[in-house]
Amino acid sequence: MSTDAHPSTAATDSTDSTGSADSADPAAAVRRERILEDVAALRASFDAGTTRSIPARLAQLAALQKGLRAERGRLTKALAQDLGKSRLESAITELGVVSEEISYVSKHLKSWLRPEKFSMGLLLAPATGELQREPLGTTLIIAPWNYPVNLTLAPVVAAIAGGNTVLLKPSEVAPATSSAIAYLVATHLDPEWVRVVEGGVEETTLLLEQRFDLIFYTGNATVGRIVARAAAEHLTPTVLELGGKSPVFVDDGADLAVAARRIVWGKFTNAGQTCIAPDYLMATPRTIERLVPQLRKAVRAMYGTRPERARDYGRMVNRKHFDRVRALIDDDRAIIGGTGTADRRNRYLPPTILTGVDWDDPVMDEEIFGPVLPILAVSGADEAIARIREREKPLTAYVFTSHRTIEERFATQTSSGSLAIGLTLAHIGTPSLPFGGVGESGMGAYHGRAGLETFTHAKPVARKPLTPDTLKLVYPPYKGAKKALLGRLFR
Repeated sequence: MSTDAHPSTAATDSTDSTGSADSADPAAAVRRERILEDVAALRASFDAGTTRSIPARLAQLAALQKGLRAERGRLTKALAQDLGKSRLESAITELGVVSEEISYVSKHLKSWLRPEKFSMGLLLAPATGELQREPLGTTLIIAPWNYPVNLTLAPVVAAIAGGNTVLLKPSEVAPATSSAIAYLVATHLDPEWVRVVEGGVEETTLLLEQRFDLIFYTGNATVGRIVARAAAEHLTPTVLELGGKSPVFVDDGADLAVAARRIVWGKFTNAGQTCIAPDYLMATPRTIERLVPQLRKAVRAMYGTRPERARDYGRMVNRKHFDRVRALIDDDRAIIGGTGTADRRNRYLPPTILTGVDWDDPVMDEEIFGPVLPILAVSGADEAIARIREREKPLTAYVFTSHRTIEERFATQTSSGSLAIGLTLAHIGTPSLPFGGVGESGMGAYHGRAGLETFTHAKPVARKPLTPDTLKLVYPPYKGAKKALLGRLFR
């Protein structure tokens, strides 16, 4: 699943900060030299045509698929170490998603790359036109820490499919997974295609100083602006996969038992560290009263009465994030969870649901990015839509309703990166749907064909025979019958 680093990580996550390497530090000089060598080698490889052929692209995708299988144990262990993910959660939300993406893209790549014919119009006849998708060149992918396999490798799939070379920067906030990915790439992929730079602030800063043909960043809007400013120095296009407060509206009359299960799963997977996790829930007071028991039941069913012992419940990535999210919890409003069983040493925060929350409470100031779900009372769909519209555009929005008219109202009257009706999270697990943000939640999209389009340029190619020279009609001088005819044609 896609997500983003929280703005408060700016001081610790290389995807969330920039700095300057100490030119007097020999180690920094070595790191800089290595980055320059990697960029130069990847650019030379692209210029030599290494990545152009479709069979070569498919071979690299197959190598990545093989590497995922071979390194499954290493990656799963790293995810458990960094985020407390269970083996099955890692399979569902990390490795399995990437594997499905590779299979889907490999199956359709040839047809997607087939030139698209288009008409040149009667005035240019005889002439033909087509769109050819050409690779962009050498690309930079800066990955986040919360789904550090999925959100690192899924863009790599799109970049390879598009025929690009890739310099990949995993997040050092998930250090075990960063190391495991570096090993996978070095062991199973061709260094003429993909190379990895590990490290933190200094390495990211050095990377952003280089010229790339596309920068793909997953993180928060604060750092997204830093990336965009750095990219502007070279007029480099950027894809920014950011985040925001993704709302949920539960309508009167919805099946509350099913809605509760899907909301709880979407919210508390990965301990809430998901950019498209339901950030806050809106419903009428009557629906809230009936929904709360169903939410309690769903939490118990998935994580038991002692979630700290649940094999399938994750941990905060570090103590800094633990402290930030813990500070958002008002125990007086916690109907589930709270800070009583929180364990800083083990980075454990329980699944927490808050009621009686006001719109100006601290928990509503920023993206929560943790296992806390505030519930806010609204008068109905009208107010819920108005509340969504008065905030920045979210990465996704969720609606649970039995009325088609309510669905259509949210689809047409709110703006978000995606809209999911009757489900949470799972909609971005399919490679057939594009995924990306709008406004503050990002720009650009990927997954499946959308990823290929992001990492390629659709180049129009026009062909017209030299004989007969029908264009002589538009050559000057313009007088007599020619002038009259052109005047009629272009009036």
